[in-house]
Amino acid sequence: MNNSVSTTARLLWAGLRALLVLTLVTGVVYPLAVTGVAQTLFHGKANGSEITYDGKVVGSSLIGQQGYGLDYFQPRPANGLGENSVNTRYKLILSGATNLSADNKDLVKQVEDAKAKVVKDNSVPGYTVRPSEVPADAVTSSGSGLDPDISPQYADLQVHRVAARNGLTVAQVQKLVDAHTEGRTLGFIGEPRVNVLELNIALKSLVAKG
Repeated sequence: MNNSVSTTARLLWAGLRALLVLTLVTGVVYPLAVTGVAQTLFHGKANGSEITYDGKVVGSSLIGQQGYGLDYFQPRPANGLGENSVNTRYKLILSGATNLSADNKDLVKQVEDAKAKVVKDNSVPGYTVRPSEVPADAVTSSGSGLDPDISPQYADLQVHRVAARNGLTVAQVQKLVDAHTEGRTLGFIGEPRVNVLELNIALKSLVAKG
């Protein structure tokens, strides 16, 4: 009986020590080490890839924003996002696509309406957008609805409108787009892209100088 109790006590103590050691290693040492490495080598990414303008954080390079006026470049639609009354800037409570099938009447109408709006908004004197020139990302949301990037084709399509509304030349605005166009990751992953928030900040700075 005594041996059994003694054995049980030793096993319990050994288990408790293992629990304490593993808790210390995996719950304290490892998180601190990972955090230290991240803050040292990847400080910006570890803190949310924040973008600042005029000394203030205005967003993240990883999260798309809605609500830009027509003086600025427009992002992809975000039809799948939910809304709430607290977060009015991003107007989201969840991420996701519409979950509508490609032949769904509601989705087809959304795309058609979006294409008509893109054509109307971006057709300015001396430059007319044809419906066939509107790229897919201009009228459809991404899988998450939070895509911060647009295609170079969609950015190029908006150049004339942005130039006209800000009193800039087409060449000036096109230069901004070209400077903010990123190629495929590692040369073969993904597609060329333009970060809308970063591009609009550069645009705002250019207009302020003007």
